[in-house]
Amino acid sequence: MDGSSFSEAATPRQGHPRASDLLGELADAFPDERVTVGEVLDRLDGRAYGLLLLLLAAPNCIPNIPGISTIFGVMLIAPSIQMIFGRGKLWLPRRMRAWEFQRSHLRMAIHGAVPILKRIERFVQPRWSWAVRPPFTAYLGLQTLYLAFVLILPIPLGNFGPGLVVAATALALLQEDGRLAILTPILTVIASAVAWVGIQLGLAAVQKGWDLLLGAFGM
Repeated sequence: MDGSSFSEAATPRQGHPRASDLLGELADAFPDERVTVGEVLDRLDGRAYGLLLLLLAAPNCIPNIPGISTIFGVMLIAPSIQMIFGRGKLWLPRRMRAWEFQRSHLRMAIHGAVPILKRIERFVQPRWSWAVRPPFTAYLGLQTLYLAFVLILPIPLGNFGPGLVVAATALALLQEDGRLAILTPILTVIASAVAWVGIQLGLAAVQKGWDLLLGAFGM
């Protein structure tokens, strides 16, 4: 499947295409075993912001390899900043576009997230579209940037909440659901609270381990 065929397949004839369908097509769009970030962006075409946010959020919404949220959090920084400043076309540095990953990892993340996404999509529809257009997208970008930094931190239980909020933001942009976009600040507060609990649990675990270590040496 080439880039033009993906764009044609993703273009809706009536209304908005479902994000789960777009991701499903993306999962099967690459013939090589290794895929670069630039190749993914080229496939996304005009839906770059919404689909890229969804793609980067998906692995954080399912059980995954420890530390992977840090990688996707870093990758969220560039699109978040560009949303803040209202850049129309997504741009990434050449070095970041050259980053490679296994196609199988991309497919695993997408196929794991699509069933959840399909259940959520029943409640997402075009409405209040003014809330997903400038200048309101600047706030969404700022919020996503904050969540990206939360994802970068090694916080126990800290990746699921921010990942879910970024996914909701992506769906709001893709489906022009302004009401969902307006709900994301509330979800961000909840995700932040969960992350704070994760930090406290992590610190408590470190302290407990340190106390056990000192006790083992009679200190």
